[in-house]
Amino acid sequence: MSTGENLLREHGLRVTKPRLAVLEILAEGGHLEVDEIARRARTRLDSVSTQAVYDVLGALSRAGLARRLEPAGSPARYEARAGDNHHHIVCRGCGEIADVDCSVGERPCLTPTSAHGFELDEAEVTFWGLCPACQKRRATDSA
Repeated sequence: MSTGENLLREHGLRVTKPRLAVLEILAEGGHLEVDEIARRARTRLDSVSTQAVYDVLGALSRAGLARRLEPAGSPARYEARAGDNHHHIVCRGCGEIADVDCSVGERPCLTPTSAHGFELDEAEVTFWGLCPACQKRRATDSA
């Protein structure tokens, strides 16, 4: 039995070829748009619809096996790294996304000035800026 099959079963999900393919794709890393995941899934399977990929991603996200992130002005992206309270940094130039770990041993992002009565267990922080390639391109363009 594969690791993907074990993960799906451990999280109460039925094992299907589309779910296994999407899990493998997410495990390769990155912050992928649905269209990219669907394109890669079609190279592994005879056929799979984009709607089926959306359905798989929804099931994996609900089960904690995938994480959906939605940077402002961008389509939703998915990644395999879920449940560890990490954050993201997004390039305003090219849209590249990188992971940013929360402070080790601390979770300062979980101490807002007011929690409005909520019991907090996770925070989602997005940092914005320019990646090194876009900084270089901007410097070259302005020279």
